[in-house]
Parts: sequence; C-alpha cells; structure tokens
Amino acid sequence: MARRERVMRMSVELPLWRALAGYRVLTMLYAIGFFATAHSGFARPWLAVAYYAVLFVWTLATLPRVTNAANCTKRFLAADLTVALTGILLTPFADAHERVMDGGPTLPSIWTAGSVLAFAIKGGWRWAAVASTLVAVANLVERGTPARDTVHNVVLVWVASIAIGYVVEVARASERTLARALEIEAATRERERLARDIHDSVLQVLAMVQRRGAVIGGEAAELGRLAGEQEVALRTLVSGGLVPVSRVSEDAAEGAVVRMVEEPEGTAPDGPVDLRALLAPYAGSLVNLAEPGAPVLLAPRAARELAAAVGAALDNVREHVGERARAWILVEDEPDEVIVTVRDEGPGIPDGRLAEAEGEGRLGVALSIRGRLRDLGGTAELISVPGQGTEVELKAPKKTTGTRGTGARGKAADHE
Repeated sequence: MARRERVMRMSVELPLWRALAGYRVLTMLYAIGFFATAHSGFARPWLAVAYYAVLFVWTLATLPRVTNAANCTKRFLAADLTVALTGILLTPFADAHERVMDGGPTLPSIWTAGSVLAFAIKGGWRWAAVASTLVAVANLVERGTPARDTVHNVVLVWVASIAIGYVVEVARASERTLARALEIEAATRERERLARDIHDSVLQVLAMVQRRGAVIGGEAAELGRLAGEQEVALRTLVSGGLVPVSRVSEDAAEGAVVRMVEEPEGTAPDGPVDLRALLAPYAGSLVNLAEPGAPVLLAPRAARELAAAVGAALDNVREHVGERARAWILVEDEPDEVIVTVRDEGPGIPDGRLAEAEGEGRLGVALSIRGRLRDLGGTAELISVPGQGTEVELKAPKKTTGTRGTGARGKAADHE
C-alpha cells in the first residue's frame, strides 16, 4: 500500500487579509454614512456623490483582491492607493473651505488606512512606509498647511502601518522557521523508524554472517569481514541520516508548508489488541511469561511496538548473556498503562556501556527499545547491577500520544 503524504499549512497572514477585507467594507460605509449626514454643508455635493459611487463599486469589486497576497498584486495596490489619494485631493473642491480648514475629514476618511495596510501586509514595513508617506503628502496638500491635527493623523497612520508591516515580516520568518523545525522532527522520527526496522532485520543478518564467517574460516571469513564492513557503514547511515530540504508554499499567501509522510497501517485491526497474544511466541523453556488472566488490551500499533521492544530486550539477553540464558517476562495491566518487565540472570551492564555503545552506532537500546516506547508516549528504564542481571521496565500508556508509524517487522539482535 502506498504511503500517504499529509500537507500541513501554517499562516498567520490569512487572518490579517480577512480582517483587512472587513475593514475596507466597514470604513467605506462609514465614509458614505458621514457624507449622508453632512451633505448639506458641502460646496459641491455632486462631486462627492460621484466619488462615493466610485468608492462603493471599487471596494466591493476588489474584495477578492484582498483575500490573500497572491491576488493583491502591485498593480492593484497602485490603483487602490490612487483611489484614496484622489479622494483626499478632491476634498477641498467638494467640501466647504471652512470645514476643510477646521480639520474636517477627507472624502475617503479612514478608508485610506485600509489601502496603506494592504501595502504593509503585502510587502512589509518598507512598502508601508512608501504608501503612508504618499498619503501624508496628499493630506498636507489638501489642508494647505501642516496643522496639528493633520500632522497627528499623518504620524499615526505612518507609525501604525510600518509597525504592522514589520510584524508581518516577523510572522513570515517565524512560519518558515516553524515549518523547518516540524519537518526536521518528522524526518527524524521517520529516520528512527527506518533505523529500528533495519536494526531488526538487515543488521541482524550482517552480524550473524560476520560471526559465522569468522568461525568457519577460509572464504567464509572474507565474506564475514565484508559483512562486518557493511554493518558498520549501515549503522553510520541509520544513525546519521539525511534531513530533506524544507519546502515552502509556491503561493506565499498560503503560508509555510510542511509535508509529512504517513505510513499505512496495512491490514491491522482497528480495535484494541490483546498484548498477551503478541507476547506468547516469546515464551518457551528458557523464557517464563507471567501475565494477567484477563486480556491486556492496547491500540494495535502500541501493542506491536511494545511486543517488538520486548523482543529486542530478549535478543539482548541471548546476545550478551548466552543462547541458553534464562529470562522472565512479567506483564502488569494497570488502569492507565501497561507495564512489561524483562529480567535476565546475566552479569549486568557496566556503567557507561550504553552511552558508549550508542556513540559507536550500536543503537539497539536507543532505538529498538527506548525509541519505540518514546514514540508511544511511554518510557523504558534499564536497571542493571553487576553480577545480578539486568531488568528492563517498559511502560506504555493505554492512550498513546506518539506519532504514527509502522510497527516492527521482527526482533532485534546485536543490541547494546
């Protein structure tokens, strides 16, 4: 079954565009409403009516243009700002001179700020600075003198637009950083999953060929040596791995994009699985399995991963204690979690040996045991006392929180 690609889009920019569209409509209605209540004081009301008709049609017709950055082109921004500036410069011709000198509102009134904010959201603070400067010049020309209220409004629009433009730029950079971080995390988990599967199959075979070749000798010894070299190379590959280049959206308005590959669950059952059935094959003359009398139910993936971790722990016993070593498995079904303990009668693990093995690329415990439980939201603890054996305690919550992935294909050998 083919793997499925899940695309995650993140954008704090889209809500800003929606807010801008609403702002333009509301401020257009405000400007028209203000004129309706004060039209008797206008020197040439017909000129204002003509402008408001254009403003009404323009605002509604261009709503699709302010839904995202892709639709809001430079040509549209230039035309939109022209409509605002034209309204400001027409104000002295349409309104009474006394009201203009007293600081009355311009024809577009606060609708002009929407045009400037479109520049800020589209191009950042630099575009916002250019647009707000043009609006400031138009306001000074309309008033004819730099009065206090005019300067106050100009500075307010200038600072607000530049601040919003800067915030948009920071938000875009944050989106790209977050997308990269999420993709690295997804790639790391996928690499660890592949490393576990390889460790449970390919590395096991290579290690066996190396050991048997050394015992047989002759041409088999050379084959074993080559298998050993390939084992080292493969360990280096799975412990390092590659992180794919981060992908960004072809349309900047859609925000950053993270593509995560999900492995299908195959024909695994949808309902809970009895962990006892998966652990039963491990029981034998050398492995004693103690389990509850009632079913120990877990989610299918959690049950498979927990059983695979138990298999990895038993392979550690056979590899480092001996083929005839005895081991004990204890299953405890708690209300919120399942605890599986694997204990052996070996010599124990010297202090620092696990960290040393992980540094050498021998990732049995790190990936096949701890990695599996970590992905399930559980824990894996190793308790080892020299001369008294090793105990591995695996805890898996009944409600897993880890990421999805495929289960193990087999048990692991040559763990450290």
